[in-house]
Amino acid sequence: MQPEARADDGTRAGATARAGGTAGGPGRLLVAVYAIFALAAGARAGVQIAAKFSDAPVAYLLSAFAAAVYVLATVALARGGRTSFRIAVAACSTELAGVLVVGTLSIADSAAFPDETVWSMYGRGYGFIPLVLPVVGLLWLRHTARKGGGTPAGGGRPVNGGR
Repeated sequence: MQPEARADDGTRAGATARAGGTAGGPGRLLVAVYAIFALAAGARAGVQIAAKFSDAPVAYLLSAFAAAVYVLATVALARGGRTSFRIAVAACSTELAGVLVVGTLSIADSAAFPDETVWSMYGRGYGFIPLVLPVVGLLWLRHTARKGGGTPAGGGRPVNGGR
C-alpha cells in the first residue's frame, strides 16, 4: 500500500479547501489588506532606496523588510494548508515584533530614524494599521484552526485540546 499523495501545502492531493479558511469570507478581506500593505510598503521602500538611500539606510531597509513580511503573510494566508499556516503565524508574529520594536525605538530614539518606516511610531503614518493587522491576523489564524477550517493539523495542536 502506497502512502497518499500530498500537495505542497500539506493537504491530500485533490482535496478541496474547507470553508472558513483564510482564503474565504473575512479571511479574504485579511488577505486583501495584507496585499495592499505589501504593495504600499514595497513601493515606498523601492522609492526610498532608489532616491535617497544614504539619508536613512536603516529606515529604508526596514521598510523593505516589512514589505517582504507582508508579501510572505499574504501568500501564506491565501494558500492555506499546514505549512502555509505555520508560515503565516511566523510572518504575523514577526510583523508584530517588528512594529513593537521599531515603534518603541522610533519614539525612544528618534535620531536613529531620520525618516519614517512602515513600522515607525507603531505605524502612525498608516493609521496604526501595521500595529493592529498582525493581531487580527493571528486571531483569525487561531479562529480558523479551532473551527477546523484552517490547517488539517488544527494549527499544530489538536482540536478540542486532544480530547
